[in-house]
Amino acid sequence: MENAYQPELWRDLYVMLGTSSAALVGLLFVVTSFHLDEIINNPAFQLRARYNTIFRLTTLVDAGVILAPQPMIVLGIELIAINLYGLSIPLSNFYQIFYKNRKLAHRGGFSIYRAITFAVAYLIGIAGGAALIEQWHWGLFLVTVSYFTILITVVMNYWSIMLGVGQTEKTTKANRVSPTRTR
Repeated sequence: MENAYQPELWRDLYVMLGTSSAALVGLLFVVTSFHLDEIINNPAFQLRARYNTIFRLTTLVDAGVILAPQPMIVLGIELIAINLYGLSIPLSNFYQIFYKNRKLAHRGGFSIYRAITFAVAYLIGIAGGAALIEQWHWGLFLVTVSYFTILITVVMNYWSIMLGVGQTEKTTKANRVSPTRTR
């Protein structure tokens, strides 16, 4: 039975990951509220901030279902459902930006690499869920790789949003100072 699914061995890791997801959701709300005007005035930043929050929430739900005592098959089904929902976001964004509104991509700093990273991470999570349904214990390793990839990508994505907001604030301040200095 050494290869059997042993959720107790994953407990501490997923308590830490779930806690970090919950804390990051709260911090993202605080940071967003400090720069609300800039984010509201840029539809791409609005969209990215919203979806980053959803990505964090999917990882929080992942941690919750992994920590819940349940059969491995049920866990696999739940993880597939959560990751399918998460996958729908980058696929929908890709479609919207490349087929509906390309201007939005340029204003918000859309990155095809970021979209691919999210999509691949969710696909890995789906594969992990499928492995758990098949009773393959290593499925949780895939889910964990997916989780960490999403966690890191969201943090980097928020960093790029804050850089964009900072650039906007800097440009706005420079434009306010500039007209008074002309003689």
